[in-house]
Amino acid sequence: MRRRFLWQSAAVLSAVATAPMVHAVTPTARLPFPDVTPRRLVFPRDHGAHPEFRTEWWYLTAWLQRGPNTPPMGFQYTFFRSRTHHAEDNPSRFSPRQLLFAHAALALPEQGRLLHDDRVARVGPAGVAFSRETTDLRLDGWRFVLEDGNRYSGSARTKEFTLSFTAQAPSPPLLRGQGGVSAKGPAPHLASYYYSRTHLPLVLTCQPTGAGRETSGPSALWAGRAEGLAWIDHEWSSSLLATGAVGWDWIGIHLLDGGSLMAFRIRSRDQQPVWQVWEMHDAQGRLQPVARSPGGGPAVGWQPTQIWESARSGGRYPVAFAITLGHRRFEIAPLMVDQEVDARASTGGFYWEGAVTLLESGTLIGRGYLELTGYAQPLQL
Repeated sequence: MRRRFLWQSAAVLSAVATAPMVHAVTPTARLPFPDVTPRRLVFPRDHGAHPEFRTEWWYLTAWLQRGPNTPPMGFQYTFFRSRTHHAEDNPSRFSPRQLLFAHAALALPEQGRLLHDDRVARVGPAGVAFSRETTDLRLDGWRFVLEDGNRYSGSARTKEFTLSFTAQAPSPPLLRGQGGVSAKGPAPHLASYYYSRTHLPLVLTCQPTGAGRETSGPSALWAGRAEGLAWIDHEWSSSLLATGAVGWDWIGIHLLDGGSLMAFRIRSRDQQPVWQVWEMHDAQGRLQPVARSPGGGPAVGWQPTQIWESARSGGRYPVAFAITLGHRRFEIAPLMVDQEVDARASTGGFYWEGAVTLLESGTLIGRGYLELTGYAQPLQL
């Protein structure tokens, strides 16, 4: 889901979208955004951007190994697109009709903190662009590209590290919800187009830059090569959160038996679930049956077992859970507790996005990512 979902703060959009225009234009009403309606997703076209919709993201997360004597690490790489309320026929070439955001993060346990950087710019200037035909995103030297329908590559240079990666998709996209339409609430307009690509072998290379160049001591930044499995979510929508909802909890897990698990719950202000989804697929990509509640939703419970409080944002995040699904019980445990993303300079506010393990009856059964939003402040689309 997350994606994964874009929670742009009003401050960020107002600062960019209300910038003075070179040409005077007649004020117009707020632009309508299209609703998500059932349709067949078509590839490679739907790997590309859908600029008529309000928000969109391409979200890559990975759990990686760096060698036999080095702890595992987490990796997050994300591009967001946002359509503003500026009319497409605005004559100014400076009009911010579309915005691009990008995030890159490394979760290195030996650092004890998340290394994170981000970018934001309006689409149009050289080097800030997206493609409607396939995944091809470029922002200030950062790139995220899909070649031949199955091979992803990306690169980014941040204030602390420079990285590049390749990932090969072994299977077709996994359509979420009903044929790629993922409901986010009881109203028909509360939905997104959503597909995942899981179990992508990924190779990452990283080198320190700038503030990360210290070469010895506990603050030395890791440099080298890491390999593991990546998960990519691509999602686009115009409306995601019902009135009164403040955020969501989401997990995407590669199961050790070759299957996958995606689940999310959208929460109210009193932290109660207002909508939840649970999708488990086996190694052949077949959707597995899930115990249902009397209301028709998944019979699932999320019980926090560890709360971590951020000194930066004041957010209190449930970084570990006991999850019950029918007669089954799972435990989610973080690679490290401080995996909070400070996105105030781009998409706005704070959220927690971290590498986690999944256990059942104390036995490791999977690795992946947990996303927690709306804990430091309510999300705003």
